[in-house]
Amino acid sequence: MAKVSGKYETVFIVNPTIGDEAIASVVEKFKSLIEANGTIETVDDWGKRRLAYEINDLREGHYTLIQFESAPSFPAELDRVFKITDGIMRSIIVSRD
Repeated sequence: MAKVSGKYETVFIVNPTIGDEAIASVVEKFKSLIEANGTIETVDDWGKRRLAYEINDLREGHYTLIQFESAPSFPAELDRVFKITDGIMRSIIVSRD
């Protein structure tokens, strides 16, 4: 029988030069997107941190970790939205199962 839901976590890095209000808006956008397609277990805002290497000539980024449960098809859609959203520097989604 097919899985009905899976446990996942995502970490994404937002460009810190867009300002605090815009960062909060981007984080809220993804929180509401995940809530609409599953259930959020935890949201951990790591804040501004130094990057291991420069991305687009930037040395810092605003990190957010979200652990959630959703249908197995949702992470592909979430990844697509990460890629087309302005302000997202990097993102990763992994299964916790």
